Amino acid sequence: MKRLAYQYLINWKTNPAKKPLVIRGARQVGKTWLMKHFGKNEYDDTVYVNFEESTHLRSLFQENFNVERILTALQVETGKKIIPGKTLLILDEIQEAPGGLTALKYFNESPLELDVMVAGSYLGMSLGSFPVGKVEFLDLYPMNFAEFLMALGDENLLDLILQEKWNLVKIFKDKYIERLMHYYITGGMPEVVKTYSEQKDFTRVRKIQKDILLSYELDFGKHAPVEILPRIRMVWDAIPSQLAKENKKFIFGHIKKGARAKDFEKALQWLVNSGLIHKVYRISKPALPLKSYADAKAFKVFLNDTGLLGAMAGLDVKIILEESKIFTEFKGAFTEQYVMQQLKPCFTPYYWASENASEIDFVVQSENRVMAIEVKAKENLKSKSLRFFCQKYHPDKCIRLSLSDYRKEDWMVNIPLYAVPSICYNPY
Repeated sequence: MKRLAYQYLINWKTNPAKKPLVIRGARQVGKTWLMKHFGKNEYDDTVYVNFEESTHLRSLFQENFNVERILTALQVETGKKIIPGKTLLILDEIQEAPGGLTALKYFNESPLELDVMVAGSYLGMSLGSFPVGKVEFLDLYPMNFAEFLMALGDENLLDLILQEKWNLVKIFKDKYIERLMHYYITGGMPEVVKTYSEQKDFTRVRKIQKDILLSYELDFGKHAPVEILPRIRMVWDAIPSQLAKENKKFIFGHIKKGARAKDFEKALQWLVNSGLIHKVYRISKPALPLKSYADAKAFKVFLNDTGLLGAMAGLDVKIILEESKIFTEFKGAFTEQYVMQQLKPCFTPYYWASENASEIDFVVQSENRVMAIEVKAKENLKSKSLRFFCQKYHPDKCIRLSLSDYRKEDWMVNIPLYAVPSICYNPY
């Protein structure tokens, strides 16, 4: 499989001033595979150590941070020589080794100029744990629709989108919609995508997704503070119903009757910190920087993956494949989830809502420009909210996403839902 983050790793490797690279992400988004795949392709050898498995090495960084001593231990453990410039050193699940994150400072300052990659889930890896200015970060997310198309051997379909050859895209509309529906089912967890690409078995896909969800829930008990564990489970279980609402603003009272924000905000934030859910905050107006106009008390919550959302909701695959049913019964929940999942690696998405019920599903900032994005689940060309917003605020670009073909007007451009990758890679 191909991951778009691979090019980032190439740029990191060729940078003479590179620092240890920390790859973060929720569990099972493909961090380990990406590092090993990159090491195999781009280095003479790879030395891989997993501190979750090699429990006897967890004390390695507690005596001192002498790099030569640490390298000697790692070479004894793996039976391999670590040669600067030729060997990629991978330290996986480093949060399990006390002092491991601090040791990265000394790897960075070492005259040996080692190529070091580190990975771990967001759990146990807060930003405050890292030596300031001594590491680089890469956040890895589930595979997006572009990567899904590549995994299925549809690079040519993807190229038409990225090259914005809209007349040709229109010819293959049925194929794109079929792939989009399949992505709604599989989502972007690498093991799921790999299984689907090889077996085309949605029953097997759902089984793997349920196993992933179970592993997440087991992590709750392993990593979460005991005092908020029950509330974490309650917030987690409420995600599908929150997304299915017409008004997707997160309502604490829908978790439990009479629930208040102060009762559940720690539990909610724990899930955000773990990378399992994403908050999209409401902005008061689309002015730069958008972050300055975000309301911390008003937000929508999305799961980290659309496929996991379907499995979590117990949604029958047949319902998704019959477009009209999913879009009617779930009010576009999957469509918004899908769009958020495509935007998240490229931008920080926000949303906007007015007192008269007008709402723009996503507002993003690309450098010093603002894009307003309205999401329509089907071929709906009505854009009352988007027109109102664009006439009032005049953002740099107004986009409607729907199943309709590409269409450019004076004030707005309609982009097919399956062509969302064009927004990330060709924003203007």
